[in-house]
Amino acid sequence: GVCAAIAAARLGSKVVLVNNRPVLGGNSSSEVRVWVCGATAHGINRYARETGIMGELFVENQYRNPDGNPYLWDLVILEAVRAESNITLLLNTDVHEVEADGPEENRRIRSVTGWMMGSERRIRLESPVFLDCTGDGLVGFMAGARHRIGREASHEYGEAWAPDEADGITLGSTLLFYTKDAEHPVRFVPPSFAKDITQTPIPIKRVIRSGDSGCHYWWIEWGGELDTVHDNEVIRDELWSVIYGIWDYIKNSGQFEADNMTLEWVGSIPGKREYRRFVGDYVLTQNDIILQEPFPDRIAFGGWSIDLHPPQGMYAEASGSKHMHADGNYHIPYRSLYSANVTNLLFAGRNISASHVAFGTTRVMATCAVMGEAAGTAAALCAAKGVSPRDVYLSHLQELQQTLLRQDASVIGLRHEDDRDLARQAQVSASSVRSSIAVDKPDGAVQLSRDAAILFPVNPAVEGLELLVDASEDTRLVVELWDTGRLENYVPYSKIAEAEATVTKGEAQWISLPLHWEPDAPQNAFVIIRENPAVRLYRSSEPLTGVLAFEKGAVPNASANLEDHDENQPVVAWSMKALVRRPFCFKVKGATGAYTPEQAVGGYKRPFGGPNLWASESIMPGSEAWLQLTWEQNMNLSEILLTWNDDVNEDLINLHHHRTPFDIIPELVKSYRIEARVRGAWDTVVSAKDNRRRSNRIRLESPIRTDALRVVIEETNGVPSAELVEIRVY
Repeated sequence: GVCAAIAAARLGSKVVLVNNRPVLGGNSSSEVRVWVCGATAHGINRYARETGIMGELFVENQYRNPDGNPYLWDLVILEAVRAESNITLLLNTDVHEVEADGPEENRRIRSVTGWMMGSERRIRLESPVFLDCTGDGLVGFMAGARHRIGREASHEYGEAWAPDEADGITLGSTLLFYTKDAEHPVRFVPPSFAKDITQTPIPIKRVIRSGDSGCHYWWIEWGGELDTVHDNEVIRDELWSVIYGIWDYIKNSGQFEADNMTLEWVGSIPGKREYRRFVGDYVLTQNDIILQEPFPDRIAFGGWSIDLHPPQGMYAEASGSKHMHADGNYHIPYRSLYSANVTNLLFAGRNISASHVAFGTTRVMATCAVMGEAAGTAAALCAAKGVSPRDVYLSHLQELQQTLLRQDASVIGLRHEDDRDLARQAQVSASSVRSSIAVDKPDGAVQLSRDAAILFPVNPAVEGLELLVDASEDTRLVVELWDTGRLENYVPYSKIAEAEATVTKGEAQWISLPLHWEPDAPQNAFVIIRENPAVRLYRSSEPLTGVLAFEKGAVPNASANLEDHDENQPVVAWSMKALVRRPFCFKVKGATGAYTPEQAVGGYKRPFGGPNLWASESIMPGSEAWLQLTWEQNMNLSEILLTWNDDVNEDLINLHHHRTPFDIIPELVKSYRIEARVRGAWDTVVSAKDNRRRSNRIRLESPIRTDALRVVIEETNGVPSAELVEIRVY
């Protein structure tokens, strides 16, 4: 809802954002405290972090709130909303009346009415377009929108994970709690309603540790066999009884070192996972997710696994969750974001048009957020053009998609085609270009005790490969080159070539491998280095944009009692978690065109078959790097859009899941200026210091007339090269 409101407001629409709680953020707020999970799947998926509005929130929170304080996260969201003058925010306002008319298949919402609790006001809102981002789908339900609750039968959509017969079972709700060390002994006297969990399967089938808190206890889940809305209080009371029972077990069973531990916070609002799912013009299914269907109307992506939980929740004998992963990020169609029968209703969040099984992945909050941005953008187009959401699909789809790309929304594999962008008409040049791929700053070696891999862009060809290795004895090293299949994937798909090299006993030797590949179009290579315990590979002390490293069969992070992942699925089998920003040392023979200045104009805004950005050579101390646009004639310029590289492979989070070693993404450019050539002389028109954001939108106070524009990079936030994803000029 927040991202939908901001998206529509930025496009000029007047927006009223109505929230029935005192703080924004839904399940991620300080009232519920769920991690904002998304396509990264906590580091399982590659180049998967969301951009657009959700990306802005992640990056800002990373800077202001690296320890994951839930109250500071509330503030990050609130300030993002208050920054938009077109948004009227109504907190503590519960919408419980909807006025709609028309026949069942062609209804229209006229107004919604809510009660503002603190001020005792009844507020009626009229609008040409409404968005239901309530999760439970209350507004759409009262308007007569078609919807589903529960699980479809397997034959309805041909889904392997659906039950044989349809039923009303949903995922349950969860309450969380926080603990802390009081630094002195603290007793705990359990309330009378605390459950004796030793009489349940919980101590045997779930993971209990005295130092865990928050979302480590996501598995305290129940209510999937009830009605998660109408039985909300029953579910809450049961969850409370188990939380206090778990704490009694930790404090008083004698099995934990918890004498000084105390409860800091216990939730009172169950975090709901599932209820109504609306029916749109398309119902997203399990097969769409796993096959990564490239919908022509794609407007967002996801990457979390299909993550379904047993109906009995915390009392189940089965694992707390079972996961099915696609080979990479999947696409979400616009047709799943508007109602099939209410003509002016869009929706986003866990209530979109998806089957129960597909919902198992689309329900996570960062994915809900990027759908919100798409729905809000579509709503703004509806209001501006006086058309319905379906009309946007039928007649204005390209405009919707190109608007999303201009706003840096989370869409994969769509190319920039905005003819108004004058940068597309310019000749592009740069001070320097990274023309080779070499990771050659070693920082320790690791035994090749399992298969390892390196991924890098191939543009236009691989003419050979070198690896930096130690060998404890004379041996042979086998290396294979694979493609990745789809351009949005980062797993091995088809073997292209294989090479074998003799390695003599010794340390820090560069081994040459005769691997050759010239694909028909630029794409990534996935090079597998087969297991050999006599060999050690060197890790690098520095990352290189466009390069990833993997190890096969790494130890899973989660207990099988909590998470059931199929280790044969490629994104699970090939893990990069231990190698983020620390690839293996290697060199690719031949020049690369993956980082040319043309990559920053008229292309893709995310990694897709390559990094899709301009990268300079290393900037020497006291020098600068620049990218220049030159036109054959003078142009009138009033707006410049810059998109810097914020390493969307880095997994950021809103709360305390983990902490990165930096508060600002090092690849982001810190200081720069923009110069325009006017009558043959270069004048500075904009100067920026201390930048920490991916997207910079520069509206000039008055238009300038120029035949050349130059972005001069003075300093980055930590890496040696300047990296620019995109420049647009209007």
